[in-house]
Amino acid sequence: MITTALHYNYVKTNDLNIFYREAGPKDAPVILLLHGYPTSSFMFRKLIPILAAQYHVIAPDLPGFGYTESPDPAQYHYTFDNLAKAMQGFIDNLKLKRFAVYIFDYGAPTGLRLALANPEKITGIISQNGNAYEEGLGNAWTPIQKYWKDESTENRNTLKEFTSSKMVKFQYQTGVADTSLIEPEAYLVDQHFLDLPGHLDIQLDLMLDYRSNVALYPKFQAYFRDKKPKLLAVWGKNDPFFLPAGAEAYKRDNPNAKVKFYDTGHFALETHAQEIGADILEFMKDLPK
Repeated sequence: MITTALHYNYVKTNDLNIFYREAGPKDAPVILLLHGYPTSSFMFRKLIPILAAQYHVIAPDLPGFGYTESPDPAQYHYTFDNLAKAMQGFIDNLKLKRFAVYIFDYGAPTGLRLALANPEKITGIISQNGNAYEEGLGNAWTPIQKYWKDESTENRNTLKEFTSSKMVKFQYQTGVADTSLIEPEAYLVDQHFLDLPGHLDIQLDLMLDYRSNVALYPKFQAYFRDKKPKLLAVWGKNDPFFLPAGAEAYKRDNPNAKVKFYDTGHFALETHAQEIGADILEFMKDLPK
């Protein structure tokens, strides 16, 4: 059995040290994996070996997450525009000319900003519970949406619960038929970073700024209609945050969108990495090089 080495690297981007995982042949087509909240590139630990057998796989940690440098929020404005700016610098520094992008959760508005700015670079999009439609927002967003409308200290403090170990486990376990399939290390690693000094305010700032993503949904949808990128939505159908309607909506704007549901929750790779990996490999066969 041939195994593919996984490398752990840093690159300096816009005065930030960006950590990333990299595997696969350097001359193969690139797949850029963008993680979501509250995790990091660690979420791709099961998927990378599957894809790296045929593709050059690159998975960075966003600022404020994982091992990427996370400046004090008093010094660095944690917005999705700035996350995308960091990732723009990242792809520029690595000289990525063409790539497919895997977008999940927070990685979706970050990656779709990259697509708007670099349509010529995008060979295809894999959206795993990566939302771009208002109908995809579940009721779990209600307290966050309340904060968008009223930036009171009370509403901000209410959202601290989202960074608790109870809520992190909720995100991993809700909608999963057999929770014994969820590795405890997954949510324990996430919790470690959430509990670091300053990271609570980082996450609360991003929860507030998520409203900027909803405001951009019409532009993302116009991109789908105009560019019609080949798109595969691989969706945990029991996700309380991003509903199946958000996956189905891709087909409304993009005739090149395919949707597949899996009987699992938000972190679909925890339980269905093999199936999702196989579907991505099949999808990648038809993409431009």
